[in-house]
Amino acid sequence: MFRRVAIIGGGAAAATLLSELLERESPQPLQLDWFTGGGPPARGVAYGTASERHLLNVRAASMSMFAGKPRGFLDFLQRDDPAIAGTDFLPRRRYGDYLEAEVARALQQGKARGHHVNILPFAVDALVPESGGITVIHGEESHPADAAVLALGALPPQPLAGVSAAALASGRYVVDPWRLLAQLAERQPPPRKVVLIGLGLTAVDVLLELSARWPQAEFVAISRHGRFPEAHLHAAAAPADDGAALVEAMRDAPEIRRWMRLLREAIAQQGTEWRAVVDSLRPHLPALWAELSPEQRARFMRHARWAWERVRHRMPPQVRETIAALERDGRLQRQCGRVHAVDVAGDVLQLTVGHAGATHVLDADLVIQTVGLETDLRRCNHRLVSQLLTNAHIAADPLGLGVQADGDGHLRHGEQYWPNLFAIGSLLRGTLWESTAMPEIRQQARHLADQLLGD
Repeated sequence: MFRRVAIIGGGAAAATLLSELLERESPQPLQLDWFTGGGPPARGVAYGTASERHLLNVRAASMSMFAGKPRGFLDFLQRDDPAIAGTDFLPRRRYGDYLEAEVARALQQGKARGHHVNILPFAVDALVPESGGITVIHGEESHPADAAVLALGALPPQPLAGVSAAALASGRYVVDPWRLLAQLAERQPPPRKVVLIGLGLTAVDVLLELSARWPQAEFVAISRHGRFPEAHLHAAAAPADDGAALVEAMRDAPEIRRWMRLLREAIAQQGTEWRAVVDSLRPHLPALWAELSPEQRARFMRHARWAWERVRHRMPPQVRETIAALERDGRLQRQCGRVHAVDVAGDVLQLTVGHAGATHVLDADLVIQTVGLETDLRRCNHRLVSQLLTNAHIAADPLGLGVQADGDGHLRHGEQYWPNLFAIGSLLRGTLWESTAMPEIRQQARHLADQLLGD
């Protein structure tokens, strides 16, 4: 058992692990140091938005914080509004309220059991891991721990290659869209033409908010294939079966081209709506990902990732209707292409966009980078991550998918794994692939709590 545990990160993954630990019976009182980084504890970036337009992309019934309490979030909501249904897509702000309430309850319960939790609103500057313990350093202070968990969530986004220093210095190229949305009142006057680079769920959230706040603005959204994520159905669709036959066939032939063919055949043969087939695979994705060779993983990232992300991470139907209305009204245009360069040209930014062997130039008053979650440790400027990499305490995933770790979350250094240094959440994408949504994070938190409190 690790009695003194440092949890580093202030988002949902950290809050879930903290609450899971405090929920458990343990033979000794725990000393938990929670380094929240200075933001609102528990909410993080994902659930820190105050906008009612930003909805969860998962139905309410599937968003419990605890694997052992599947109705947790729904029960929380229905105390105030019994009319809310499990199939509803609710504002992410309400999920942040739920996380905060659960953490407060867990802290109270933990105190009654003799546990001590020290909430430290600081970012950690360095970790010094050793087999017998870990030293956690922030500023001039250090804290000893028996074990530490990196629950960092999204890493700071970095500008795309080809963005000039002048474009960054102009203030008209936005690397962090969430900071922009939090500071909209400070941007006057509103821009007339806005270009978004990326067409995933981050782009959707940005469009929802800016189109409402800037009614005169027009938007151009650029991505390699020019396609938004697919939408959920209004009614939830249950899989025709548990997907066992498909999973077995995929494990027998761990090759991306073969997997794509098996997926198409499963949809055609079963006569099943494609969403149900995709959803039936979700519990099996970490095991399937583990079957792929490094070469096949790289092939997936090059050729199939964009298509999988579109169908796996879907938007609520009412959000899709809003986006479609923007296109019908002529306020939103989509373009296929890659942005090769962004530079200042007089009073505007000028983008050089390539597609199908040709290039064209696009002007914008404001350019927003909406390429989604940053997980490449090799190009981030996160102080703690840089320190751990420089000192060879951790290793970056070769495909830019977080850290190298085993299936239990132990972090790798050299040819070994630390017995007392773990990760949870998006840092484990390279190991588990499916590692960013709450249904998976709560399972990770439960399993990690078992390890931390076990013999």
